[in-house]
Amino acid sequence: MENNQNEQEQAVNQIYEYAANLLFEQKKGSEDVKHLLVKDGLDLESASVVVENLEKQIKEAKKEGANKDMLYGALWCIGGTVATIADVGFIFWGAIVFGAFQFIKGAVNSN
Repeated sequence: MENNQNEQEQAVNQIYEYAANLLFEQKKGSEDVKHLLVKDGLDLESASVVVENLEKQIKEAKKEGANKDMLYGALWCIGGTVATIADVGFIFWGAIVFGAFQFIKGAVNSN
């Protein structure tokens, strides 16, 4: 029984890898991927679930990356501003501008 479960898990993993390959490597659209999965023998409901799960994972990964951009951008901008205000003899424009740009990029990507 355990061997049968492992085979099922491997089959599911292969389907997800195939669908992810179509989405990322071959840059196919969601509907195209569903159509190809159905063409390869998967029923429409299962194909839809696979594509929706992959899209959800993509969205979560992008949001996580955007949140990191916002955090590090804020740290660079604030750090540059504090160092400039501390009057250590330098103006840290690079850190301020880079941080602001990275923060804005993260804010835009989070939406």
